[in-house]
Amino acid sequence: MEVVIVPDAKAGGELIAEAMAQLLRRKPDALLGVATGSTPLPVYEALAAKVRSGAVEAARARIAQLDEYVGLPADHPESYRSVLRREVLEPLGIGMDQFMGPDGTAEDVPGACEAYDQALVDAGGVDLQLLGIGTDGHIGFNEPCSSLASRTRIKTLTEQTRIDNARFFDGDIERVPHHVITQGIGTILEARHLVLLATGEGKADAVAATVEGPVAAVCPASALQLHPHATVVVDEAAASKLKLADYFRHTYANKPDWQGI
Repeated sequence: MEVVIVPDAKAGGELIAEAMAQLLRRKPDALLGVATGSTPLPVYEALAAKVRSGAVEAARARIAQLDEYVGLPADHPESYRSVLRREVLEPLGIGMDQFMGPDGTAEDVPGACEAYDQALVDAGGVDLQLLGIGTDGHIGFNEPCSSLASRTRIKTLTEQTRIDNARFFDGDIERVPHHVITQGIGTILEARHLVLLATGEGKADAVAATVEGPVAAVCPASALQLHPHATVVVDEAAASKLKLADYFRHTYANKPDWQGI
């Protein structure tokens, strides 16, 4: 995988947004896989700025959801469908008819998971999947010891993840659902380009395990080592535990300008 160390979260957002913009210029109806949380916001803000300036057209792009809470109504302000509508679709001028996501309120949750997995295949697959990473190395809601071959499925959240997400529910962990639907690691690995963004010192251990540790289910993000086109973008704080940080800086600094990420 390629590791790119940037000065801060804003620089990371700009870098990834430009990669998305280049993809949309080549393929206007590209299927973009998006993540929620605070980490990817600089990406969405930078891409929206490009759309407003006319640097790129995003209206034909399609958006695929990475995960969703089970039991929250689709119109709940903290359902990921609602969050992505506010943070991604509306700023980019993309209609809800171009949005794909699992049904977190389905009576048959396993059936909904299987249907979403198949829908991604039928749509031609995800062109670029943006990922965040948890402090324990999870991607999507694939918690530690998730199968590296897993498909879209229901998962029970760890206490740590519920604590981390309580900030979106006014700090009240009791309002954070216990279950989610998430794309599995095997599903995520089918995207043509994986881009993981990590910022802050709190992610440093997880980043080091992902990039320099063994491929192991205890760190689900380490599965990115198996992907033919995976890019890890980290700020200085998140890169602070990387033993090969100087090597990563050197290789990126000497990369051909035309190659992108």
